[in-house]
Order: sequence, then C-alpha cells, then structure tokens
Amino acid sequence: MALCAETFGQGRIMISYREIQKNESIRTYIEAADASLNALGYTRHSFEHVTKVADMTGYILETMGYDAHTAELGRIAAYLHDIGNMVNRADHAQSGAVLAFTILDKLGFEPSDIADVVCAIGNHDETEGLPVSAPAAALILADKSDVRRSRVRSIDGGQFDIHDRVNYSVTSSSLEINDARDKVTLSLTIDTAFSTAAEYFEIFLGRMLLCKKAAGFFGLRFELIMNGQSMM
Repeated sequence: MALCAETFGQGRIMISYREIQKNESIRTYIEAADASLNALGYTRHSFEHVTKVADMTGYILETMGYDAHTAELGRIAAYLHDIGNMVNRADHAQSGAVLAFTILDKLGFEPSDIADVVCAIGNHDETEGLPVSAPAAALILADKSDVRRSRVRSIDGGQFDIHDRVNYSVTSSSLEINDARDKVTLSLTIDTAFSTAAEYFEIFLGRMLLCKKAAGFFGLRFELIMNGQSMM
C-alpha cells in the first residue's frame, strides 16, 4: 500500500495520521489488541476508542498552541497507544512503544519523530507513566477521559464487574480546556443506578491523579465534575 507524505509545521515531512489510519497492518494490530482484551474481559479498546483519543489528543495540543507537526505526532501516538495489548495487558505501554518504533521506522519516519511517538505511548499508562512531553501529557488526558457506556461489551453474565459498571454508568462525558487556557475540565454525567462516585474513584483514582499531573505539564488545573458537582 502506497503511503503519502505530508508537510506539517516548519516544513518537516512525514506520513500523515490519515495514512496511518488506512494502514492495513496497523489496523490488524489494533483489532488483535482489542480481541485479546475481550478475551480477558476488559472494556472495548477498539477503533472507536483509539480514534476518539487521537482526536482529543490533537485538540489538546492545538488548543495549547503547539504546531501542526506536534499535534500530528500526538494523533499518531494516540492511534497506536494500545497495540501492546496484543502482546499482554501487563506492561502494554512499554511493549506498545517497542512495536510502534518498529512500525514507524519501517515506514521511514524521522528518528526524532519516532522518539516523540514512542515516548508518549510508553508513558500513557497510570502504573508507570508520566507526562514527560507535550504529546505524552495530551495522550494521558485524552485516554483517561474516555469513560463511557458504549465501551462496555455486555451487561449480561458474570463479566459485568465494577469496571463495567463504572463505564456503563457514564451516560455523557466531555473534556474541555477553558478560553483562558488555565483549566481543563472532565465533566461526567453518571447514572447512579449502576455506579457511585465512590466506585469511580475506587478504580480510577490513579488515572485522575495522572491527569492532574498531565494538566500541570501544560500549566492547567485539572477539574473533575460529576453530575454537576466538582470532585477534584
């Protein structure tokens, strides 16, 4: 499959995010990663998830004034960020970074661009990740804010655990940076018939604390609102 090179930012040339999305090998890896998580009983980490995270990563970087090239690298990192799950859920950020290195090197990316993408992927998980760069910080915020009902695979049977209940309880969610560019707000509407705020924090506290650090990288204050009430 022929891939197109596009120009971003200060004249640097790279294969675009749109072409990455069309790459059949990459699509196969994303499908395989989601299938592995399905077998383990995890929520959906499908094309819908990685595309949503990529769009949000680009929005964050562009809103915070980063150039088009950096935003494009952020989108590519976000689209590839979960492929390590096809290896194993454990350390999937690190294995995903290694896989991304191989993919992008084969596609002819510049070493500096590969480094930016690999760094963001390797730091997106709350177990060991940190917002060490702008793409990494944006990816963290975008990934950890993707909580929604449609990520739950099934509400039947014994697989509907606390992670499923919390995701299923979220009937709407949004992540927005204010006009002053000093605050980023994750707003959730939660159906308390399925989960409580306490259960959300029970499983997502580490993610929210990492979001706070990621927001701080950009000089933003992180705010979490649930059902109209400020929680962080």
